Amino acid sequence: MTSLLTKVQNRLKKRAAYARTKAKLQAMPLAVAIDLDIYQPDAAKIAAEAVYGT
Repeated sequence: MTSLLTKVQNRLKKRAAYARTKAKLQAMPLAVAIDLDIYQPDAAKIAAEAVYGT
């Protein structure tokens, strides 16, 4: 039972980190995104790679 709760907690933490990362990337000023060579419509993909490593 503890293992299941730990897995659920880890997934919820990762999901929250993904949502925060995606929101920050989408809210980034265009000039900053250009400087960092980030294409903002790819925010979901970038956030997933950062959090989940995929």
